[in-house]
Amino acid sequence: MKSTLSKKNYYILIVGVLLITLGYILMIGGGSDDPNVFNPAIFDFQRITLAPLTCLLGFATILVAIMWRPAGSETESTK
Repeated sequence: MKSTLSKKNYYILIVGVLLITLGYILMIGGGSDDPNVFNPAIFDFQRITLAPLTCLLGFATILVAIMWRPAGSETESTK
């Protein structure tokens, strides 16, 4: 029985999951120890721009990993 995804697809999928994880890690922080004190660190470039773009890139990478098929591969229906 042959798998639907190749070994390369799984490597791309793992890279996508790691990118999403990195994006969520970049969103961590910016809180304050005292709830009465405002910390403007929650609005810095890392949390507002970089982290969501990293997550979006990870989701796009996973989509590519699922949809990508090597040029030389044939399915049973095309034979």
